[in-house]
Amino acid sequence: MATPVYDNSYRTTLICIDSYDERVPRGRLYNTFMQQGIEFVGVIDLLRSMEDMYEQISFPQAFLSKRTFAPGITERMVTTSGENIKSGKMATFSVRLLFRQNASWQGSVTWCEGRVDESFRSVLELLFLMDSALEAKKI
Repeated sequence: MATPVYDNSYRTTLICIDSYDERVPRGRLYNTFMQQGIEFVGVIDLLRSMEDMYEQISFPQAFLSKRTFAPGITERMVTTSGENIKSGKMATFSVRLLFRQNASWQGSVTWCEGRVDESFRSVLELLFLMDSALEAKKI
């Protein structure tokens, strides 16, 4: 009898940053759960796209329910061209999400071009790590 293989690849989301003008990221994100990438413009759009995706796959499960002022589901633009290209023009980050606790995310992020891996304890810390790599790239 074969031993089952448990694939954790759905924990990992690839964030491809194509531009970072005035600290506004623009790019695409990919996950093995999705058949196509999702385009985003800005930090809020990036985080919302990722959170919506995690809600769809129910993993990692949220420790707390999401609170909003107004209910509603937003549509996400799905990319159709260049699907084989899974790297950003400026930078590529591989985010491995372990938990969604305390109304935030915990996991690790790898800056693919810099080959640096760091753990983060909150979305804010994740954003600061990504910003430091993107700003270093400009120098």
